[in-house]
Amino acid sequence: VGDSVDNVPGVPKVGPKTARTLIESFGTLDDVLRNAEKAPGKKLRENLVTFAEQARMSRELVTLRTDLPLEFDLNAARISEPDKPVLHRLFSDLGFRRLAAEMRDHSADRPRLKAAKRTVVVLNSADDFQQQTGKLWTERDRVFFTAGYSGPTPRDRNWPCAAFAFDEDITFQPASGESAAADSLRSQLCSALAAFTGEIVTDDAKRLKQVLLRNSSSTPAAVFDVSVIDYLLDAGERSHDLPEVALRRARPNPLQTLSGKSSSPRQMTMFDDAPDDEAARLDARIHTLQILHPSMTDALADSEQTKLYTELEQPLIDVLAEMEYTGIRVNVQELQEQSRAAATTIELLTEQIYGEAGRQFNIDSPKQLSEILFDELRLPVQKKTKTGASTDQEVLERLSYIHPLPRLIIERRHLTKLKGTYLDALPKLVHPQTGRIHTTFHQTVAATGRLSSSDPNLQNIPIRTEEGRQVRRAFIAGDTDQVLLCADYSQIELRVLAHFSQDAALMQAFQDGRDIHAAVAAEVFHVPEESVSKDQRRMAKAVNFGVIYGQTPFGLAAALGIDKSEAADFIESYFGRYPGVADFCETVLEETQRNGYAKTLLNRRRAITGIRRTTGLNRNMPERTAINTVIQGTAADLIKLAMIRVRQHLQDSGLVAALLMQIHDELVLEVRTDHADALRTLVDTAMRHALSLDVPLDVDITTGPNWLDQTAGP
Repeated sequence: VGDSVDNVPGVPKVGPKTARTLIESFGTLDDVLRNAEKAPGKKLRENLVTFAEQARMSRELVTLRTDLPLEFDLNAARISEPDKPVLHRLFSDLGFRRLAAEMRDHSADRPRLKAAKRTVVVLNSADDFQQQTGKLWTERDRVFFTAGYSGPTPRDRNWPCAAFAFDEDITFQPASGESAAADSLRSQLCSALAAFTGEIVTDDAKRLKQVLLRNSSSTPAAVFDVSVIDYLLDAGERSHDLPEVALRRARPNPLQTLSGKSSSPRQMTMFDDAPDDEAARLDARIHTLQILHPSMTDALADSEQTKLYTELEQPLIDVLAEMEYTGIRVNVQELQEQSRAAATTIELLTEQIYGEAGRQFNIDSPKQLSEILFDELRLPVQKKTKTGASTDQEVLERLSYIHPLPRLIIERRHLTKLKGTYLDALPKLVHPQTGRIHTTFHQTVAATGRLSSSDPNLQNIPIRTEEGRQVRRAFIAGDTDQVLLCADYSQIELRVLAHFSQDAALMQAFQDGRDIHAAVAAEVFHVPEESVSKDQRRMAKAVNFGVIYGQTPFGLAAALGIDKSEAADFIESYFGRYPGVADFCETVLEETQRNGYAKTLLNRRRAITGIRRTTGLNRNMPERTAINTVIQGTAADLIKLAMIRVRQHLQDSGLVAALLMQIHDELVLEVRTDHADALRTLVDTAMRHALSLDVPLDVDITTGPNWLDQTAGP
């Protein structure tokens, strides 16, 4: 009997009543399976034979083990003082305000600044700006800046209100609003920030730089972005916005004090153009930045990530700001044609679905679909939810081997999502002035260090189906005399694995330029590489990436459609042929357990707890996360370094080209056609030498009029 709550699959068509009858008739589970041919009902007999291994595995999943080699540390079990910062975060996330307040009030490890009277100076004119702050911009080596940003896309970025301060308790606020004076002050502030040679401490450096780009200003290099730095210090946190950072790190917390209406800044001049609450809010943000800066500087140094910030994440802010601001051109007509074609196919699929079902019904209704599949067609229920039999993707995939209807449902769902998410949505995101899409790349979201994107999410454009790949044809070069150049790291995560593991066989395969999946298959199956079958290569590929993602024998069995025991044997054989990989995994787990974090080659850290001393092949989530962090995180650092190197080389080259997108391990650039060959060489050099590994980095470079129709060069 399965249990969908605990993800125990059981045997289809066997519920409590049937199971009781079988046990009473035959005895134990093993007896039932041995006598499967004697069970009542043809379908039940077939299921008992087909899912015998699954039944045994299900029994193993629900059996309470009393012989585990538990290592009990008495000292670790002693009651200790609560970790108040951790409890404060937990209580805040859960909405336990009183308990969170208790932890906050007793948190002594957050930085404190002596309370001081705050002064807000409103600058109403260019003369005010010059008289009050002119000398400070050249005399001081640090400025604190915050703004309320506006604009529907990175191309339209602006700030309706802003504030800045130097090292005193005085906050300067240029007059806000829509007026010639306010516009002039914004321009003056942009020029001052662009020319500033010291450090700018802020909470959103990317948007700041985009405002400067929009005002035709250069962008300063030295920025201390508390959001990005908090991301390095606590990658697992859900938010790195200034209020969340302040809640965890600042004491006192001016933003929380402000929300409690317990204090407000003092005015020094007339406030006609800036409401009191706006002035207080901006001053509180400035004050928060001043409180956070010294402690976060120390925390970055203590975690040995200062270099990671100054040489990777900080220069990456410039790259992302420019990529978003430039955008990529989209062929709206192409998308509209694909949308019409998708609509026609969806209609045809709908009619086919009705034909297979025997009647019309609401295909998008899980309840009605469930009735068709399980009540009328009598297909076996795979798993249940609170509302009934599940009709999710996994269930439909299983059922598609039994009946044609589930496959039609899958195809229709895929096309419907593609049409709604991309074909119909992308044209609405095209900027009316540039004809381009200006996506937003997120630097502080993925805990592994990977970038993500939104509006639109370019990372998730499907490429495994022909219809999904066709979407890429709509992303085009900006002009007729330009092409898109795509540069994609080849099997970067496996190369990182080879570097870390130092496994001789794995490293040699990359040194020789062999097909790594075929090479692994040849080793594991003991056959010549040229004799490796498609199925053997497919299994090797699954294991190669399964190592990275911490896949268990059960997961591999499900992915390949094989028995769990066969999957376990294959994984054991893999580690037997590549012992360096097994040693690497164990080393990562030992170091993570000892340090409390996993780290990348460039020392990016991710806090992880729950690592066990003995794991074998059945790793838990923290253990899989630790290994994944080291490999994926290093690959993420590598692609970021490549982006920075490519941008630097472009600035020095004089080529008419621009970096437009980063998608997984791929960079997409736009270049004038007659400069394409030179850019190919430049990008190849920059990416191959972005980071020194003990195996060669391979880059596949192609060019073409759009993102899909690409051809390899010489």
